Amino acid sequence: MRRLLTEREAATELSLSIRTLQQWRVRGVGPSFLKLGRAVRYDADTLEAWLADQSRTNTVA
Repeated sequence: MRRLLTEREAATELSLSIRTLQQWRVRGVGPSFLKLGRAVRYDADTLEAWLADQSRTNTVA
């Protein structure tokens, strides 16, 4: 079974505010998420993969 994180747990894992995650969802950026009814959840493995993909060596794009 997949480990699903709440919005608060995901924000804590990323050292971000919940509001930032909410804004990213509206804009269509940031990690992918699941909607279970009205509940938003983040798959822990997907969140880790997204975070690893954010690594950069310079500030261009």
